[in-house]
Amino acid sequence: MSLASFEQQIRTITDRIAGRPLDGALEQLLNEEFPADGDVFQQINQACHQAIQEGWMCQHERGGIRFGRVIKPNEALGGFSVDVVHMQNIAGPHHRHPNGEIDMIMPITPSAKFDGRGQGWLVYPPDSAHPPTVTDGEALVLYLLPDGAIEFTRP
Repeated sequence: MSLASFEQQIRTITDRIAGRPLDGALEQLLNEEFPADGDVFQQINQACHQAIQEGWMCQHERGGIRFGRVIKPNEALGGFSVDVVHMQNIAGPHHRHPNGEIDMIMPITPSAKFDGRGQGWLVYPPDSAHPPTVTDGEALVLYLLPDGAIEFTRP
C-alpha cells in the first residue's frame, strides 16, 4: 500500500463531496453512497490496517492513542486533510472543528462505537467541538478536515 494509492482511494470520496456543506444531508449521502458494507468503505478500511502494519500510518502515540496526519490539505482532495487515529476505550483531547469534520468509523471490535456511533460515517458541522471517544472496544477513525482545520481546546 503506497501513500499515492491510498490518496487515490480517498479521492473517490472527496471528488463526490467537495464543496458540499458539512451537515446531516452530507452524512446521509456518505452512508448511502459509501456504505460501511460497500467496496469503497471496505477497501479504505483494509488500506488503513495495511498502512498501520507498514508503519506509515498512526505512527505517533500519546496517552494511549495512536494517530497521524496522513495527507495534508490539498486541492486534489477538495481541500481536505486526512488523519487516522487508533483508539480503544478512551476519550481523546477536546477539540473544535472550525470548518466541520467528517469521520469514517471503522470498528476493530465489532461493538466499538465512536462518539456513540458504530461503523459508518459521522459528520460534525462547522464550529462543533467534542472529546473524540471510543467505547465498547477498539476502532480506527479516519478524519476528513476541510483545510486541515482543527483547534485543540478545553471543554
